[in-house]
Formats: sequence, C-alpha cells, structure tokens
Amino acid sequence: MTRERLYLYDTTLRDGQQTQGVQFSTPEKLRIASALDSLGIDYIEGGWPGANPTDSAFFDAAPATRARLTAFGMTKRSGRSAENDDVLAAVMNAGTGTVCLVGKAHDYHVTQALGIELAENTENIRASMAHIVAQGREALFDAEHFFDGYRDNPAYALEVCRAALEAGARWIVLCDTNGGAMPADVARVVGEVIAAGIPGDRLGIHCHNDTDQAVACSLAAVIAGARQIQGTLNGLGERCGNANLTSLIPTLLLKEPYASRFETGVSAGALADLTRISRMLDDILNRVPVKQAPYVGSSAFAHKAGLHASAILKDPSTYEHIDPSLVGNERIIPMSNQAGQSNLRKRLTDAGLSVPPGDPALGHILERIKAREDEGYSYDTAQASFELLARRELGQMPAFFEVKRYKVTVERRKNKYDRMVSLSEAVVVVKVDGEKLLSVSESLDDTGSDRGPVNALYKALAKDLGRYSAILSDMRLVDFKVRITQGGTEAVTRVIIDSEDGKGRRWSTVGVSANIVDASFEALLDAINWKLLRDCAGQGAAAE
Repeated sequence: MTRERLYLYDTTLRDGQQTQGVQFSTPEKLRIASALDSLGIDYIEGGWPGANPTDSAFFDAAPATRARLTAFGMTKRSGRSAENDDVLAAVMNAGTGTVCLVGKAHDYHVTQALGIELAENTENIRASMAHIVAQGREALFDAEHFFDGYRDNPAYALEVCRAALEAGARWIVLCDTNGGAMPADVARVVGEVIAAGIPGDRLGIHCHNDTDQAVACSLAAVIAGARQIQGTLNGLGERCGNANLTSLIPTLLLKEPYASRFETGVSAGALADLTRISRMLDDILNRVPVKQAPYVGSSAFAHKAGLHASAILKDPSTYEHIDPSLVGNERIIPMSNQAGQSNLRKRLTDAGLSVPPGDPALGHILERIKAREDEGYSYDTAQASFELLARRELGQMPAFFEVKRYKVTVERRKNKYDRMVSLSEAVVVVKVDGEKLLSVSESLDDTGSDRGPVNALYKALAKDLGRYSAILSDMRLVDFKVRITQGGTEAVTRVIIDSEDGKGRRWSTVGVSANIVDASFEALLDAINWKLLRDCAGQGAAAE
C-alpha cells in the first residue's frame, strides 16, 4: 500500500527562539539548520527577516539545504499595498523560495487587537498571499488563533483560510496559538475544515503546549487529515513551548497507525541521530537535557527496579516500547538500593566487567552500594561512580595517583575598579609514579570572572598529574548539582558532577560529606579517575 506523505516543518529558529532565556547567535542558527537538514526536515523556518539583526544575518548567510528554507513574517498592514509594505518587503528580500505569513483568524483579535473591519483583514491576507505567489515563491498562511476563532465564529475563521487558499497559498496552517485546544476538538475541527472545502493535503497544524498536549493534538490533526506538522526540537517555544518534534518524529515513524499509513523525509538512519541532535541543541543553549524526555532522554530507557531489569535481560520488549538504538539512545540499568543481582550484573556487563551468577562478589558489591546509599550516596544517577566502586570491590581499579593533601581558599577583595570580587585558589599535592607533585590554580576564567572553588580544584588537579595530564586536556565539567540529604545538625551534602570530553562521552559522579567542598572533591576525583580508566589503557597503573 502506498503511504501518504507527511511534511515536517521546523520552527526552532523562530518560534523556539521565543523561549524565555533563549537567544541564538547566527553561527548557532546555522549549526542547528544543518542538523535539521541532515535529519530530513522538509521546511526550516529561519526567523523573521528585519525583525532583529540575528535573523537578518542568518538569511544573508543562508545555508544550502535540501529542506525548504522559509522566511517568516506577517501579512501586509492596512492602508498600504502588499508591494509597498516595508515590513513585508524585508521578509521577501530574504530571498527564500518559501515564505510563511501569519494573519488573524479570530474575529475578536481582528476588531480588538488590530482595530480593523473583518473584511479588511481578509483582504490583507488575500493580497499578501497573492503577492508571494506572483513573485514565484511558495506561500504558507499561519491562521493565528484559529481554533479559538473557529469556536467563536467558524464562518469567519474559514473565510480567511479560503481567501489564502484561493490566492494561491500552498499550505493553510491551523494554529492553536494559546495552546488550550483538546485533541478531540482538534480532530473534529480539522475534519470540519476539510469537509468545508479546504483539502487535507493543503492543511498544516501548529500547536502550543500549554496543556501538555501539543504532540497529542498534532497527531489528532494528522489522523483527521492534515498533512503538515509544525513543531520545534525539544519542544522549545513561548510559554510552555511548541509541539516537540523529538517526540513526534519517532512516533510517526515507529508507531501505528502512523508508520503504516504515512512517510516523512526522515530515514531510519537519520532517526538514529535524533538523540544526538536533541542533546546538541541543549549543549548550544547550555541547558541540562531533560532526563525524562520521551525517546531521547537519558532516563527514557532506564530500568531501576530489580524485577524490571531481570525481565529486560530476557526480553527487552517486556519493559521497552521500542529498541533505544532506533533513536540513537541506549538502555541503562541504574544502581540503587532497590537493585537486585540482575541489575548489578547487567550494569557490570555494560562497564566491561564480567562476573558470573552466584559469585560472592555480587553480594559484596550490593551490600556496599546499599550501605553507601544509607550514608547519602546516589548511584541511581552517578553511573561512573558506581563503576569505580564495583571495580574497587573486584580489585580491578588502577591506582593512577594518590592525593596527599589539598587546600582551598575563597577570598573577597576589591579589584582595581574598587569593586568587591571573589577569588578561589586551590593547592593540591598528589603522588604519581612515586613522585610528589604540587599544583596551585586560581578559578578565574578567560574573562577574569571567578568560577568557584570546585573549578579551582579541578584546574589544580589537571594541571600536573604527570603522564596523565595530557589525557585530561579535553575533559570539562558541564553540570554541578548539590542536595542536602538530611536536616538539622546531621545535614549531609550530596554533590553530583556531570563531566564531558572531546569524544562526546558524558558521565556522572557523586560525592557525599558534611562539607560541600569535600563532597565536591570526592565527585571530582571519581570523574577524573573514570576518564583515566577509559583513556590510558596500557600505561601501567597499579591496581588499588
């Protein structure tokens, strides 16, 4: 059976940039556009030319893409022709083959927000679409507030859509701008729009996520007949975000009835790159990826309960709805005080450690984990620290170096501009290959800003570890989390450090102490030891 074509429209670079705290640079937008193109997205909306310097610069440096690069703007304003509207001209001058314009589909917004007559708004939409088509461009009409407008005045909401269609628009995009529509209502309305004479293969859907149902609403629109889906990577967007393409794309490709009925521009090979692209975007934004994100989150295929892990070892489909590798993700069997030997053996195997069933070492490792979690440690998230603990219990952990002592000072003082600033300094003494080495480091970055005592400790450690220092050159600390695990006078601090290296590996380590610096230093030592364990095989470190 021939499958129907669905078109994917990404608006990360425009609507996604409206996320609070998000502002892409032009090089970042170019990098994201390249990733979207490699994924197989059909339309990449680059921004609003003329609205800000970054968007204009992006279109000036427009990348060559298989996807249709799209400029976004608004329909012409009242009182001028489409040919003489300078705002519309800026959008057209971006030179893209596709142009998407937003216009009002809710009568209330026309009369109250724009302050014009309904017929005048309809004519503005018609004339704008005709202007785009006359210049040989593909035209899209974003019917803003369509679902609210259809609820209050269905005849007018349909009128503006028909006007755009008759003027030559390729796509009429029904927008749930306020994000409050329910999936059943979206399905019903899309069906009625098609029945009213606007073909489904000319309809798109654009949903916001204010009720956490943007993906569900988008899928409902597809089943009802819409054939273009708009969304953003990782669900970026104003307020609660837009429909999340990292959830929509694998659902369309891997779940029924979509997989059998429809095809997209995303191949199976490109789908396997989805997790990397999702995390690349978070890295650009300097944000920690959402662990519970469907399909691409680091916890999406994590199995903590011993019963689950035991079944997973026999048949992964018992607790996984897809094979994680299809989206470039991986299965994780975390360690915690709920773990059984099934979890433990699977996690040891993943770490390259083979321990046969019934080996007494398994019981020793489990008891050690549970005792340390009673002290405040968490191996559920700190996978690297778990591996080091297991290796030490098995006598398979090399002794790369020994810390003899360390000291950290934090000073507040006035700088030459008579402003109070902080300065952290760390002194670390280590023993490597029988030789004592002393390192001193401040925590100032390239801009002269203080990065804190943990950063000073890391820089001092990495500064001189003898033959191991070069191995740490591509390692960096990317996240630092602190939690107080007990209250009152017996409060204990747990620190989780996330590290990353030039090979794209990311790992988490944990430290616990009543002293936050001690807890941080313990997690830091684990992070460095895990990196050395991976990268200096054959360098002859003695076992601990």
